[in-house]
Amino acid sequence: MPEIENNPLSRKSQLAGSGRLPDHAGFRGLPVTVMGLGSFGGGVAAAIYLASLGAKVTVTDRRDAATLQASIDELKDVNIDRFFMGAHPDEAFQHAKVLVVNPGVKPDDDIVSRCHENGVIITSEIELFLSANSGRVVAVTGSNGKSTTTALIAHLLQPWADESGHAVWLGGNIGISLLPQVSLITKDDIVVLELSSFQLQYLRDAGFAPEVAVITNFAPNHLDWHENLEHYKSAKQVILKNQRTTQAAVICESNDEADGTQWRVRSRKFHFGTSDFGECGTYLHDGTLILRNHTSEDAIRMVQPACLPGQHNAMNIAAAACASWLMQANPETFPAQLRSFQMLPHRLQLVAEGKGLTFINDSVATTPESTIAALNTFRRPIVLIAGGADKGADLSKMAHAIAKVAHAVVLIGDTGHVIRQHLEGFSDSGERFISVVATDFANAFLNAVALAPEGAIVLLSPGCASFGWFRDYRDRGEQFEKLALDWTQA
Repeated sequence: MPEIENNPLSRKSQLAGSGRLPDHAGFRGLPVTVMGLGSFGGGVAAAIYLASLGAKVTVTDRRDAATLQASIDELKDVNIDRFFMGAHPDEAFQHAKVLVVNPGVKPDDDIVSRCHENGVIITSEIELFLSANSGRVVAVTGSNGKSTTTALIAHLLQPWADESGHAVWLGGNIGISLLPQVSLITKDDIVVLELSSFQLQYLRDAGFAPEVAVITNFAPNHLDWHENLEHYKSAKQVILKNQRTTQAAVICESNDEADGTQWRVRSRKFHFGTSDFGECGTYLHDGTLILRNHTSEDAIRMVQPACLPGQHNAMNIAAAACASWLMQANPETFPAQLRSFQMLPHRLQLVAEGKGLTFINDSVATTPESTIAALNTFRRPIVLIAGGADKGADLSKMAHAIAKVAHAVVLIGDTGHVIRQHLEGFSDSGERFISVVATDFANAFLNAVALAPEGAIVLLSPGCASFGWFRDYRDRGEQFEKLALDWTQA
C-alpha cells in the first residue's frame, strides 16, 4: 500500500474554533427554535438532540400537521415545548437564543435576517452534528454525483474498518442524520458526509475543515435559491475554505484551472478523472486505476461494474477511490468492494423489464448535466421523461442532447414547454423531433410507453427538481417504479 505522506492528516476538531454554539451544558434551559421540521429526519434529529441537552425547544414549519404527521409522530415522546404547524408566527421566534434552520430555508429569509439582527445564533442540523462529532470527516459536495461518490467512499472504506476495528459512518445530505449516533462516534472513526450547497451556506462562519474535501464537479444549479452563480460557487468553496496544509482536497480534473473554475485550495491538492495527465491523484482508464502522490505511484486493475455505468460513474469511482486512499484504505481491496457495491435508489436504477421495454429510474437527476450523462450512458433507443420545477438553469444543452440521443421525449412540469421550445428545429434527419407535453404523471408514463419501440429504454431523468405532482424526487421515482411494475406485470 503506498504511503500518502509522512505526516498523517490532521485529527483536530472539524469545526476550527468557531465559538458559535454553546457547549452541551449551555443548552440547558436555553430557548431554541427549530425552523423547518421537514420529512427527511434532519429537523426531527435536531429537535431530539436539543431536547436531550435540556434545551427549551420550539418546532415550527410552514407545512401543516397532516403533511408532517410522520415527523411529528417521531417526537411524541420527546419533551418539545411548543409546536407551530402551518405557519411561522412571531411567537415561535421572539424568545429564541438559537435558531436551527432547515437547509431549504433561504439565507436571506426575512425571519432568519430578523433573528440574526437580534443576536440570535443561526445554525443548522449539520453544524450541531459537527460541533459534537469526534470522528474524522470526509466531506463531499458538487453539482452532480455527490450521493453516489459519498456512498462509494463509505463502501470502499469498509475493509479498513473491518481490519482496524473502527467504524465508518455515512450521513449528511444523502438523507441520513448522524445526530442520534454522535455520542457513539470515536476519534478514530471516519465520518463520510454528503454536503449540499444549502448545508455549506449555513457552515460559512463555522470554521468547518474536513480532513478530505471532495468536489465532484461544478455546473449551474439551485439558482432559484442562491443569489447568482457566484453565490452558489462560493457556498461550495466553504468545503475548502478552512482546510489546513495537512489536509487534502480532491478536485475533478475538468473542474479546476483548465476550464476557469478555479477553487482556492489551501490544503494538499489531488485530482481525479478518466485520463492521466500526470498530477497527484487517481485516474480510472481502460480498466486500470492509477494512484499517484509526490513520492510513489501504483496501478490497480479495476473493472467498472454494471451497476455503475457510464463516464460520469467512472468519475465518481475515481473520486471515491482517491478520498478513500487518502484516508489510508488499501487500494488492493477496491476491486472487490466495487463488485459488491449496490447502487443508490433513483440513480440509473433498473426498476422493471417486460413486454420488450426496460424502465430506468434516474429521478435524482435534477440538473441538466445529470440528464445529459444519463442519455450518454445507454446504446439503445431511449424515450425520456424530463422536466420539472424551474431552478433557473440553462436547459438548452440538455434539449440539444435529447434531440441528438433520444428517440422521443415526454415533458412534464413548469419547464416542459421551455424544453420543447429549445427542441424546436432540432433533428439530425431534418424531421420534427417527437416531443409530448403530459397532463399528469400517469399520462406521461403512458405516452412514453406508446412512443417506445421494441427493445427501448424508458428513462425517467428529469434534469429538473420535482414540482407539484410530487413531494420530492424520491416520490417521483417511486411513482415511476410503481407505474412500470404495474405495466410490465399487467
